Amino acid sequence: MSELMTPALAGTAAGLGVAMPMGAMSVLLLQEAMRDRRTAVAAAAGIAVVDLGYAALATALGPWVASRVSPVEAWVRLASALILLAIAAHGFTRSRRTGPAPPAFGARGPGPSPRPGTATGQGAADAPRPRPAKAFARYAGLTAINPTTALYFAALTTAQGAALGTGPAAAAFLVGVGASSLLWQQALVALGALAGSRISPTARAWTFRLGYGLVAAYAIKIALPLP
Repeated sequence: MSELMTPALAGTAAGLGVAMPMGAMSVLLLQEAMRDRRTAVAAAAGIAVVDLGYAALATALGPWVASRVSPVEAWVRLASALILLAIAAHGFTRSRRTGPAPPAFGARGPGPSPRPGTATGQGAADAPRPRPAKAFARYAGLTAINPTTALYFAALTTAQGAALGTGPAAAAFLVGVGASSLLWQQALVALGALAGSRISPTARAWTFRLGYGLVAAYAIKIALPLP
């Protein structure tokens, strides 16, 4: 059992290392939690599943992943940046037009009205229920298009070398990655839900605008240098 502790701890550190930096996905997840905690929980799970999937792929094919992604990394970063800029522009426009509860993503069109009891809801009886499955798929897809995660785990598992050479050691590493990433994302959900229930609608509206501004800034950051 003790021989599995080292790869498990390494996986925990790896999962936190990729999840803790407050990038665009963290901002969007916090905003999702301020709108509806149930969909945010599903969104957080989507992010963690992609982290785990990239870690599993890298554990099995680390050097191969790095060699295939690296030649087109700049173009993938540019595509990711354009998607994030579109999200930020649409979300900022919606926040100015509709107040404190813009939709989480531009592709959704008009967002669902919040449910009674949520941080932003007014208790409309006919409000459609949020769809956690769609939130899960949307956040998983946005996380998956970031090549940094794939390269991060590819480099990490390559450096681990023989330490992950056995099935049990690799499994312990992946359990650590998945658990730590999921716990961190769910902590962000709890923080966002708490903030959403404590601040005024006006302050919440400005929080959304600031958040989308940070998403736009992060998009520009990951796009540079241009291909």
